Amino acid sequence: MANNDAALRASLVWLAAVMVVIGIWTHSLKKVMVTYIVGVLGIAGVLLPDWDFFDRDFSRWCSPISEEEKAAFAQRSGLRNRISPLRLVVYTTVYGYAFYKWWMYISN
Repeated sequence: MANNDAALRASLVWLAAVMVVIGIWTHSLKKVMVTYIVGVLGIAGVLLPDWDFFDRDFSRWCSPISEEEKAAFAQRSGLRNRISPLRLVVYTTVYGYAFYKWWMYISN
């Protein structure tokens, strides 16, 4: 949990820095607020979900995590042993499109 708190804190600091740069560059409070909203939603989509729960088979998402699964998750190292290709494709598509739309809004 401490790693997640540190990652969240660092992400919010970087978001604040990006907001300052956008504010200085565009002189628009509206664009700074859009940057804040997009940034917070992006950070929340990556850091807040319980990835141990979602790393199971899709068919088991409706059932609670068993004690054996909790023990297996506790034995894992800090880095992920596997990266879900489906999650990677979905995140790349969604965040790529959101970044594109944000950039088009900010640059105009």
